[in-house]
Amino acid sequence: MSAKILDYHKICNDIKSLDQKIRFAGIINERGRLVAGGMKENVEPLENEKDDEMIFMELALRVKMRKEFDKQLGMVNFALASRERALAISFPINDDILYVVSEPDADYGTLPKEILQIIHP
Repeated sequence: MSAKILDYHKICNDIKSLDQKIRFAGIINERGRLVAGGMKENVEPLENEKDDEMIFMELALRVKMRKEFDKQLGMVNFALASRERALAISFPINDDILYVVSEPDADYGTLPKEILQIIHP
């Protein structure tokens, strides 16, 4: 299966401009490293850089573990975590992960669908 070549920087920028409540849009590789995108300008991070590294590595592991059930349940379109201080959504893209963080009151009913339209126009 050939992977579609995507402009990760453009995807991240398009997502960050999609909604004012989006704080972060980045591409995380399968090893848990940020390879494109990042925090929206003039937004104060909720965690420090070391915590980011741990979050990204944990996310990469979680995405790998979810693939174990693709045969039974189908591929994951996105996964969403609603927290007190943030809404976090992850989208598998090829062997990488698009990770989007927004304010907790963002519309989690429509936001993932709008992001999917950017990833898969």
